[in-house]
Amino acid sequence: MTEAERISGSAREEPAEPADSTDPVPEQEPAGRGKRRIGVLLGVAAVVYLLDLVSKLIVVKELEPGHETIEVVGDLLTFQVVRNAGAAFGVGQSMTIVFTLIAIIVIVVIARLARKLHSLPWAIALGLLLGGPLGNLTDRLFRSPGFLKGHVVDFIAPTHFAVFNLADSAIVCGGILIVILSFRGLDPDGTIHKD
Repeated sequence: MTEAERISGSAREEPAEPADSTDPVPEQEPAGRGKRRIGVLLGVAAVVYLLDLVSKLIVVKELEPGHETIEVVGDLLTFQVVRNAGAAFGVGQSMTIVFTLIAIIVIVVIARLARKLHSLPWAIALGLLLGGPLGNLTDRLFRSPGFLKGHVVDFIAPTHFAVFNLADSAIVCGGILIVILSFRGLDPDGTIHKD
């Protein structure tokens, strides 16, 4: 084999080496992973929503007629039904419609974020933040005194603390998780920034 043939042979082999340029192919996988993350978001939201809805139905049926109180941990933690016109933990009692509209906006924002969602921790956090507002929004829409003005059912009553429900807990946990993820530099699309 002549020197020219060796050179031309190696020149022909070089185009095969950019086959290593298939390394970016795994970076295309987030599109596939994104769909799975949306599934996680919706799954977490559905679990939160159903737990909140079922727990409210049970406590309204069992506790509200006689306004009974169940001691869970002595006086430290009890279950008692409280109708809340305000936001989480009884804040803003006179602003029911405003909080209803805020819940709707939060749900729309999460739906928009979900399109670029490739991070599992963000999917869990946003699922909590979606399921919680949906649970309380259901009360706002369908409970008395009327549409958009319904009072939310709260029932978890720790001593020396506001009465709340599972939806409120999910909102707080989701918010805390988002703060942690933001401090760690993890974005919803799965990338990590270091600023």
